[in-house]
Order: sequence, then structure tokens, then C-alpha cells
Amino acid sequence: MSKNKRKSPDHNNKIQFDKAKDFKKSIKRNLKELKPFKVLVIISLILSALGSVLSLFAPDKLKELTDTITEGLIVNQENIKALNEKIVTNYKNGIQQEIKIDNTTVSIIDQQQYIEKTKNLTKDANIDELYKKIDELPESIKTVISPKMNMKKIKNTTITLVVLYAISAIFNLFEGLVMSTVSNKFAKDLRAKITKKINKLPLKFFDKHQTGDILSRVTNDVDTIGQTMNQSLGTLVSAITLFVGTIIMMFVTNWIMAITAIISSIFGFALMMIVMSKSQKYFNEKQTRLGQLNGHIEEIYTGINVVRVSNAREYTKKEFDKLNKQLKTSNQKSQFLSGLMPPMMSFIGNLGYVAVCIVGALLTINGKISFGIIVAFMTYVRMFTSPLTQIAQAMTSLQSTAAAGERVFEFIDKEEMSKENPKYILDKEKVKGEIEFKDVLFTYDGNDKPTINNFSTKIKPGQKVAIVGPTGAGKTTIVNLLMRFYEINGGTIKIDGINTKEITRQNIHELFTMVLQDTWLFEGTIKENIIYNRKNINDEQITEVCKEVGIDHFIKTLPEGYDTPVTDNDDISSGQKQLITIARAMIENSPFLILDEATSNVDTRTEELVQTAMDKLTKGKTSFIIAHRLSTIKNADIILVMKDGNIIETGNHEQLIKQKGFYANLYNSQFEL
Repeated sequence: MSKNKRKSPDHNNKIQFDKAKDFKKSIKRNLKELKPFKVLVIISLILSALGSVLSLFAPDKLKELTDTITEGLIVNQENIKALNEKIVTNYKNGIQQEIKIDNTTVSIIDQQQYIEKTKNLTKDANIDELYKKIDELPESIKTVISPKMNMKKIKNTTITLVVLYAISAIFNLFEGLVMSTVSNKFAKDLRAKITKKINKLPLKFFDKHQTGDILSRVTNDVDTIGQTMNQSLGTLVSAITLFVGTIIMMFVTNWIMAITAIISSIFGFALMMIVMSKSQKYFNEKQTRLGQLNGHIEEIYTGINVVRVSNAREYTKKEFDKLNKQLKTSNQKSQFLSGLMPPMMSFIGNLGYVAVCIVGALLTINGKISFGIIVAFMTYVRMFTSPLTQIAQAMTSLQSTAAAGERVFEFIDKEEMSKENPKYILDKEKVKGEIEFKDVLFTYDGNDKPTINNFSTKIKPGQKVAIVGPTGAGKTTIVNLLMRFYEINGGTIKIDGINTKEITRQNIHELFTMVLQDTWLFEGTIKENIIYNRKNINDEQITEVCKEVGIDHFIKTLPEGYDTPVTDNDDISSGQKQLITIARAMIENSPFLILDEATSNVDTRTEELVQTAMDKLTKGKTSFIIAHRLSTIKNADIILVMKDGNIIETGNHEQLIKQKGFYANLYNSQFEL
């Protein structure tokens, strides 16, 4: 292909990442693409929120359980107070009578013993002294004031806690299942869109982008979007719900403790925002560097033989090491900065525990709160700082999603081939085979000078046309314009008098059979490669075509004959692969044939066999033959000699030789020593 004048991108140049890409725009685009899954996403987010809401009630129940257990471990202060008040009242009124507390009757004798045993007990007496005295008191008094566990309340509270945690876990489980389904279907749809997009992109796009980079967008970037979206959306909603709900519940429980927990944890916000602002550009750089590395690997392993023959292993290794090091650096920076957030949030959380314990202890000593509130706030601090960590991790995931999404959607939004407005449909069974180029002008993107300049020629039905000229003359470009792989900048190309712009590209491609210099065989058997995309082809037709090409004997020597799988090993040579592609072309009944250096990979003897087969193949068809080996086109009906995008000579081989012009010099130069 005539690409010598085109400007290709330098993939080795240092890419600038001074500014982070548009994070908000990328996330909005991802959410927009999620619209087909809107119902499932909403269900997933609701389940996630409900799971968090249910868990918010757990600390309050835990406080209740702790206070109930605590009350069951200490003396009944209310009953002691009531007993003291009634005894004092009786003595003040000069009355001696039984006292009844909580359905327990305390006799006069028991009252006297109680007074006697506790008269020397001060308010500052320690727990041990208090409980020793209780053991010495009468049974009625011990029944009234001894610690008692409210097992019924403990049981009910425990069951409530278990139910809350269980339902919350179930909601989170279903949220994970739904979101996993959405993310995988979303990734599947993205791949389908990319595949569909590839078929709509002009050939110039692939001229400017490495195959490995495109593959990286289809695989790595789409996987990144699917995985991070699965991990981040539900987590983000759950964390925000938990965060807001925890703040509300803390203030409802005790505002002093709430302020203590918030102030001790608020530093996490500032640290998180600072780290996020620094890390986004490294996530963008990581995805780009990954695409570059994949592109380099794809190129090297595709041309591994050339690398070895050229002794370029050291060079390619250095280039790989360079790209690998760049990827490692950007990946290390992004992971380091994002990895800072969890330990920072852990530190903030631990600081919150310390602050809550200190302030809670002071409030408990002063009788402002119960011990259960401290326990509840220990849980609230964890629930308050945990969402911060989750939000930080979710935002890190969303950064990866944004970086990958920009690359994927940049690809999806690329300019497509011009829209078609077909006026005609050509039936390949009825096409005569006339082609006319009239004042065709074409310039590759980025080039200052046109590659094809006012090209005009008319080809009659059934003619065998050879296009020759030096490298870069525009030979392959002419064929690509004819096939509408590129759109011309000026002039017209007609098939049977109909402008190709008035015919669909698919219709044009149906009219042509093309054999390229670079062989292309897919994973499958030899038979499947020959039949490729054709219907109603039987084994006899395949065998006949292969005999004409001269590969029938070779195929039959293979272990499984025509059913032998085609692999990347050396069982089949490049020349034999080329012959298989020629057989593939021969089995197609199209009115036009294009042979672009089709015999370049076969030896001289095989070339003679192929030439004979080509004569049969081109019979009755309008054929275009591009060849540097001019001996292969001597029997062409017309030879178009091109130079700098123009036809400078026209005629058959004998006529052009007699002219002793450019073609004659080109032909004779092949035999010079």
C-alpha cells in the first residue's frame, strides 16, 4: 500500500499527562451507557441502601443489649433508693412496719439488720465492700437489691440484632448478584459496540493506531470498566447511605459524642480529596501506557521472524523495557496514591475510637450517659470511618473506570465512514465489468501533497489490467479507492457507468475478489479457510480449485488432508498459505478480481503454476494485477504505468517496451546485474 507519504503517529514519543482528563464527563457517559440496565441498577442500589439502613439500627440495639447486661451485673440502684426512702420515712413517722418492693416483703427484723450492716458504708465505698455487705444481708433484702439478668429482654434484643444483620446481609448479597449481572452484560454490550464500530471505521483510522492499542481497548479497558463498576456503584451508594445515616443516628443518641466522633474523623475527608486530586492523572497514564505496551508486544510477536533475522532482539528488548518501565512507574504511582487512603482512614478510625472512649468515660463518670452508649459509639465510629474508606476505594475504582471509559468511548465516538445513500444495487451476476476513473484526486490525512492526482482511465469488461510503478506511486491506493476503503477527494469512479458513491460499500465488496500480498488465514481447517463465508461449496469444487492452483498434492500429504487445522507453526510455508488464499479467491464467482502482489511469496516454479491458474481465474473477469515482478504481467491486456499518482504510460507489454520509456527502463532494470 502506498503509505510512504503518510504521517504515522510516533508511539514512542513521551505522552504528556499534565492535566487529568474530564473525570465527570467520563462518569456521566458511563452512566448514560447504563440506561438499558436502569431498572436493574436502581434495584441494586435500593438493595444496597436498604442493607445499610438496616445496619444503622444495630448499634442502638447493641446499646440496649449492653445496658441490659450491665444492669444485670450491678446492684439495683433504684430498689436501694426506694428501700432507703421507705425505711427513713417509717423511722421519721415513728412507725415500724413491713415494706414491700417488687412483690418482695421486707420484715421489720430484716430492715433492722439492713440498717445495722450498712450504717458504716460510705458513698465512696468500693464495689468489693458493697458486694461483701450484700452477702451478709437478709434474703429479702438480697432479693430486692441483688443484680438480676433480664434474660427475656436480652434474648429478644439478641434475636432482633441477628435478624437485622441477617436481612442486611441478604440485601447486600442480592445487590452483589444484580450488580455483577449488570456489569458483565454492560461489558458484553461495550464489546459488541466496539466490534460494530470497527466495521464502520475508515481504513485511515487503522493506519494511525497500533493493533495492540485497539485490542487493549477491547479487552483491558472494557474489563476494567466492568469490574470497577461492579465494585464501585453499589459500594458508593451503600457507603454514602451508611455515612449520612450514621451521622443522624449519632446525633440522635448523644450530640456531644457525635461531635467528638466527627471532629476526630473529619481529617479523612481532606486527606482523601488531596490524594484523589493527585492520583487521577496517573490512572489515565496507566491505561494509555498499557495500550502502548500491548501494541508493542503485538507488533514484535507478529513479526518475530523479522526481529530474529535482523538481530533486533536487543533493540526490541530495550524498547519493551522502556515501555514496561513507564507502565510500572505510572501503575506504581496510581496504586501508591490510592493505597494511601485505606491506612489513612484506618488511622483516623483508630483516633476516633480513642476520642470516643475518653469523652465517653468522662460523661459516664458524670452520669450523663450509660456504658451502652459508649459501646454504641464504638460501633458508630467504625460505621462512620468505614464508609470513608469505602468511598475512597470506590472513587479509586471510578477513577480507573473514567480512565478506561475515556479510551473506550473515544474509540466508539470516532468518525465513521461517510453515510451511504444508495440509489442502485448491482447484481454481480449481471454486472458487465466496466470501470472508469475520471479526474480522481486523493490525499491521505496529514499529507500536503496528493497521492493520486487527477487520475483518469477507462477499463473495458473482461480486460486484464496491470498496474505497475515504483514504490509509493499509488498502485494499491487506486485499488483501495475502487473498493471504497478510502473516500476520494475529487473526481468519480464508476462501475458500469454508475458512480460508486451511489452504491453501498457492501455491494461493491460483493463484486470483488481480492488476493493480497499478506496472507490471512484464520483458525480452522484448510477446507474451512478455502470455503470462507461461501455457501453451497462441495468437496469436489474445493479439490478441483486446489488442483488448478497446484496445492492438492501438498494438502493430501498432510495428516488430516483438507481437514488439517491451520496453525501458526511452520508446517505450512508462507508460499503455501498464499496458494490457499488464491484457491479461496478462485472459488468465489465475482465479476472483478484484484491481485495485489499475489505471487510475491511463491517461488519461480510455483509462480508458473499459479500464472496458469490465474489465467483461468481471470477469464471473463475484469482483473487488476499489482506486481513489482513485471514478468508476471506480460500477458496483461493493458498496463497502467504510474508515477507520483499519475498514469504516465499506457499499453500492453510489447507496446511499452517499444516506446523505450519509463516502463521499459523499469522492466530491463530487473535483469541488470
